[in-house]
Amino acid sequence: MRILQVNKLYYPEIGGIEKVVQQIAEGLSERSNINVDVLVCQKKRRGTVEQINGVTIHRTGSFGVLASMPISLSFLWQFRKLAKQADIVNCHMPFPLGDLAFLLSGYKGKLVAFWHSDVVRQKRLMYLYKPIMSRFLKKADVILVSAEGTAKGSSYLSPYLNKCRIVPLAVEDEVLIAGQESMKERKAQKPDSSDGRKAQVLFIGRLVSYKGCDVLLEAFGKMKQPAHLSIVGTGELEENLKRKCRKLGIDESVSFCGSATEAQKREKLAQSDIFVLPSVERSEAFGLVQLEAMAYGIPVINTNLPSGVPEVSIHGETGLTVQPGDIDGLASALDWMAEHTDERRQMGLAARKRVEEKYTQAMMIKNIINIYSELIPQFRQADDEDSVNSGEIA
Repeated sequence: MRILQVNKLYYPEIGGIEKVVQQIAEGLSERSNINVDVLVCQKKRRGTVEQINGVTIHRTGSFGVLASMPISLSFLWQFRKLAKQADIVNCHMPFPLGDLAFLLSGYKGKLVAFWHSDVVRQKRLMYLYKPIMSRFLKKADVILVSAEGTAKGSSYLSPYLNKCRIVPLAVEDEVLIAGQESMKERKAQKPDSSDGRKAQVLFIGRLVSYKGCDVLLEAFGKMKQPAHLSIVGTGELEENLKRKCRKLGIDESVSFCGSATEAQKREKLAQSDIFVLPSVERSEAFGLVQLEAMAYGIPVINTNLPSGVPEVSIHGETGLTVQPGDIDGLASALDWMAEHTDERRQMGLAARKRVEEKYTQAMMIKNIINIYSELIPQFRQADDEDSVNSGEIA
């Protein structure tokens, strides 16, 4: 089976969707009976073709990026060329250029759309994009979503719910292993629940408006329990957030760590007690970083967005869920976590167990292969492993 994965960008570009595309491409390429190509754009340079971890990456040249979209004319004909060789084209959305390339290509094979999130911030551009997107979704044989809330909370998927299939995202195997080692080290240390140590709170993500870091800082400033907050990531709001810290008088208890390598990020996870994802808009469709924290046995405070976010870490089981933008509610959740050490650790253990049972790379790849096999019945998996059925939208 020949698969063409299509997205805006690819590793080493960093982002949640880019990470998912890489996991899928590399996971599929490990199967002897599947060939995978990936078609993406450059941000601003000439096109290239390269091999990364056994996957062929076709990067088309672009003139630059406008409204988060690479401007690439060569992407259109390159799509047409590569799609002719594919049994299945799997496009990751939202990506207007990808939708347009498909519609202009004349491709007659099977189309899988992986819907990662709605376009929320650039509403004016949706007047131009929506007709193209609607035609594309009508053509799709299957629409993949990472959680039920992603589909049902979408402003655009309601006409296509009968096509939607749930494929939960996954934590990387390396993170799963590193998290297990970290949990063993913590257990060996046997910390005293009454040692008076400050609770270590962690946020990882881009410093942009929908992530809700301004709400996080306001809530952190209202905490009654001793705690320290580490913010890993950079973005357009970084300086504003630093000024807010000084204004709130919490700058000595908040560390802005900047961008971090994977090793540095894992070190921060190993040192943390509480992970917080305070996102305020459904642009946060899943929150893949939640899984990384859960793999380390860290309970999560997330928000009750109309997306897949609250389905990942479950309120009262693997963490706490508060309403988006609720400063007092988030402050109370942080205080509860900081104060209830033993309960917090039990939630962390439950979080790790949930990842192992639902969010591994093997499970995600199995789900996708099962769906591909349904689209092309003559295709059969090369091994005898039991299949993992992907969920359907009720």
